[in-house]
Amino acid sequence: MRVALAQLAPKLLHKEANLRTIETTVAKSGADLAMFGEMFLTGYMARDAFPRLAETIPGPATDRLSKIAAEFGTHVLVGMPERDAKGRHLFNASVLVAPDGELWRYRKIHPANFGPFEEGLYFGRGSDLVLAETDLGKLGLMICYDAFFPELGKAYALQGADALAIVSASPSTIMSFFDRNIPARAIVNTLIVLYVNVVGNELNIGLQGSLQGNVPHAEALMRVKDIE
Repeated sequence: MRVALAQLAPKLLHKEANLRTIETTVAKSGADLAMFGEMFLTGYMARDAFPRLAETIPGPATDRLSKIAAEFGTHVLVGMPERDAKGRHLFNASVLVAPDGELWRYRKIHPANFGPFEEGLYFGRGSDLVLAETDLGKLGLMICYDAFFPELGKAYALQGADALAIVSASPSTIMSFFDRNIPARAIVNTLIVLYVNVVGNELNIGLQGSLQGNVPHAEALMRVKDIE
């Protein structure tokens, strides 16, 4: 399986520009799975614009993503703000679309609301794990701070996940925490972890991609299996 971890800078508040970036990246990648960061559709620091930019899932943005997935034969995973069907609540969500049109939606269970993070001001808390049973394998979906709660990764492992697919928007000031924590999720659960972070600067918040990629996680998994 070829995975494109697209650690790119979204254009804040501009969904159409970001959808074009997704399409261009997927077209060039030749990947079976392309992953984009947390809130990549709108930018992470959209703040008071989230109510205006949020969409239902499925909705216009996911329809566009489905067309991209179908055209290039690529599964596409993207972070976005979601509005529930009744229009009453917003969620920090990630959506995975398959080339055949199947769609999975995950709502962040642990919204971050400390330091530079303001997710509690805008988003409700998700409640359900989402194990996407794709042609590529079973992918457990998570978002950013969720990865710091070991029980989520363990629950996915017990459900038979083949890999964890985590999208994130971590500032550079705490990226080292993720570079320690993400491999731990792989080693403890004997799972491959696919992790991608937003990059760039949004409202003076510097966002830095992970320096590790997925190779160390895969190597850790192989070492554990060799021991077994």
